[in-house]
Amino acid sequence: MTTTLITGANKGLGHETARRLLAAGHTVYVGARNTDRGAAAASELGARFVHLDVTGDASVAAAAAAIEADGGLDVLVNNAGIEVRSTEGAIVGAAELTADVMREVFETNVFGLVRVTHAFLPLLDRSASPVVVNVSSGTASLAQAGKGYPGVAYPASKTAVNMLTVQFAKAFPLMRINAVEPGYTATDLNRHEGTQTVEQGAEVIVRMAQLGPDGPTGGFFGATGSIPW
Repeated sequence: MTTTLITGANKGLGHETARRLLAAGHTVYVGARNTDRGAAAASELGARFVHLDVTGDASVAAAAAAIEADGGLDVLVNNAGIEVRSTEGAIVGAAELTADVMREVFETNVFGLVRVTHAFLPLLDRSASPVVVNVSSGTASLAQAGKGYPGVAYPASKTAVNMLTVQFAKAFPLMRINAVEPGYTATDLNRHEGTQTVEQGAEVIVRMAQLGPDGPTGGFFGATGSIPW
């Protein structure tokens, strides 16, 4: 039995990924910082709930201890992420960008990912087929940085996620560790402005979460294959 933890899984892409992996036979932990919403989502899905605020050391440590006590972990999906907009709802571009905005976004999207990954590495190391999926974004690609999205903090955070993915993959060659681009998916993150459904967006996450020991590692993948860094 494959045991999987998905952060930020009470809604959106995380919720749909949980649903799909449960259908594929995984035991799934829905990680969420809001206890009521997380527990309700887990109950609806038939999954397990674990309280997990990626910005808090104590919360992450407690979640790791709980999952370890229940038997361990095989797959970690680092899905939790935020985007910060102005009070008027506008995307924060370079002219309006402040250190506070960058700090808030990085606290969840980058430091939170590191905090969770670090805490669960000992559990993953005991798995026969450990997998880490880091949910990134097409906006992270430096090769495509001149296109479309005018924000700074969110794509910069996801570019950092991509570098973390490469370095973790190099450090742990027996694990399959990859970054994925779900596509422009309608979720709370973008105020449902995305053009894809969560079913479409979750496809690459679900696929990469089911990699075997011979699968790729240290890559950046979208629905149709590799994406340029």
